[in-house]
Amino acid sequence: MDMELSAKDFWKAIGARAIGATIVTAADENGPAGFVALSATHFSASPPTMTVAIGENTSALKPILETGMFAINFLSAEGRAIYERFSSRDAPKGAERFAGFDWSAGAEGLPIFKATTAVIECRLEDHIKRGDTYLLFGRITGLHHDQDAKPLISFAGKLM
Repeated sequence: MDMELSAKDFWKAIGARAIGATIVTAADENGPAGFVALSATHFSASPPTMTVAIGENTSALKPILETGMFAINFLSAEGRAIYERFSSRDAPKGAERFAGFDWSAGAEGLPIFKATTAVIECRLEDHIKRGDTYLLFGRITGLHHDQDAKPLISFAGKLM
């Protein structure tokens, strides 16, 4: 039996799970781009593949689809200001979002934030569109990990 569900109820239920605060980044001729990823997870270890969900109106979708590359930045506790800016509706868009934060271009030219527990660089292998969202499948091309960093966790609209 199909259930009618309001968007508000959907997001309230989704927000009831604790997730690592995650920013997915990309870059093209216009500079760096990125968004808060509420769904970024492993898909397969063989071949090493990640998945990311991204809304069709998210500005970072175009550079990801055009360049075929993206990076998943799992933020550390020191990345709170990054997450707050990227999740704010009033925040600047595009390259301006990155201003003032410590980041550099990784091996594939993707924006890599310093305040992370781990970063996974991916080459886009496939994508599926369902409703207003794309599910991206990325083959892992690079890994960076800081075993001493403490994670930034998002739960019920709050950061921990």
